[in-house]
Amino acid sequence: MTKLQKDGPATRLEPTPALHAETTVLHGGYRCDPATLATTVPIYLSNAYAFESIDHASDVFDLRRQGRTYSRLMNPTTDIFEQRVAALEGGVDALATSSGQAAIMLAILNIAVTGDNIVSSAHLYGGTINLLASTFQRLGIETRFVDPSDPERFREASDHRTRCWFAEGLPNPKLSPFPIVEVGAIAHEVGIPLIIDNTMTPLISRPLKLGAHLTVQSTSKYICGHGTTIGGIIVDGGTFDWAAYPERFPLMTRPDISHGNILWLDAARGLPGPYGASPFLLKMRNTLMRDFGPCPSPFSSFLCIQGLETLPLRMPRHCSNARQLADYLKAHPGVVDVKYPAFGGTVERHRAVQNMGDHGGPMIVFDIAGGIEAGGRFIESLRLAYHVSNIGDARTLATHPASTTHASVPREARLAAGVCDGTVRISVGLEHIDDIIADIGQALGGA
Repeated sequence: MTKLQKDGPATRLEPTPALHAETTVLHGGYRCDPATLATTVPIYLSNAYAFESIDHASDVFDLRRQGRTYSRLMNPTTDIFEQRVAALEGGVDALATSSGQAAIMLAILNIAVTGDNIVSSAHLYGGTINLLASTFQRLGIETRFVDPSDPERFREASDHRTRCWFAEGLPNPKLSPFPIVEVGAIAHEVGIPLIIDNTMTPLISRPLKLGAHLTVQSTSKYICGHGTTIGGIIVDGGTFDWAAYPERFPLMTRPDISHGNILWLDAARGLPGPYGASPFLLKMRNTLMRDFGPCPSPFSSFLCIQGLETLPLRMPRHCSNARQLADYLKAHPGVVDVKYPAFGGTVERHRAVQNMGDHGGPMIVFDIAGGIEAGGRFIESLRLAYHVSNIGDARTLATHPASTTHASVPREARLAAGVCDGTVRISVGLEHIDDIIADIGQALGGA
């Protein structure tokens, strides 16, 4: 049973009881437009929003009342996208950004300043390694990289200035499932939030249910699903008690001079709905998003909403095709090694099932003999798969990381991330599996 509730710019569908994921991505946060009764989420191309009075404007700006001020901070189209992703991930609120890199940047800068540090898995996408190791270093925030095969290394690398732990749930391109349950339990014990990048496995993995406190994603990938727009999102699980660790998180617990000495934990308690459910994102929206401005356009949010609607259909197909291609590559004489979660050791296979259930993941990484030259010949021999640096498209995409995504990463860090000279990454698409295998096979013959 459901009921309609008037709220804001749209008539929302209030689920009773909670809807399944397949239904949430179609109906979450929106039923129809109250003015036109349009059932598709509108694209609200408005920079600003009218106030009823001076008092109304003052209350909204000072966060005594929920409302909209400017589309850099909040937009009705983006609001609905945020609600649907939050519901999909099992979180209390979400904040959309202009890119996945922006989501990671804001999530960390929301609680870390010069002199602080974070502890991160060494198994990361090349762009994220550069952000954490180089750009954050210039800002005075140290990143301590650890091998995540032993969860205790996160505890060992931490001190009183450690503000968060960071990892990719299914690392790109390492494809060794991160021990979310084990590291999450340690994070809860010591009082440090665990942030998981869930870009590779939306829907099929729920890090917030496994022990993570926050998730980030590049929505450019599987959520959008068609390679048409850039975006990112941060989701708060609402499970981290910031008030319990006031010395470790002064940005969350002390008066914020950048917003009239507001106390974010108190301000959140005074607001209804999702904005009040997450003091972490309330602060981020009204400080970092206000000051840096990496917001998505309403049209980008609209495209991501369209992608969400078919995510439950696409992700199982991506994973099914990937498993079949992995089996083919494992038996191919021209392939030196295949990295796929289901092919790991006992511990890795356990973590794959723990994180993703029966889904083996949508991507494959394999090594061919001959180094960079052989990898290049393979890529240039492809006829069906596209040679691009993206992942998560409906089409099959191929990349030679050593010459693209990880070319600027130091060799030692590149090898730690699982990238050898002859490594090839395949983001397996939705084409018929026979056509995918035929293309990969003929390209291996040319390599």
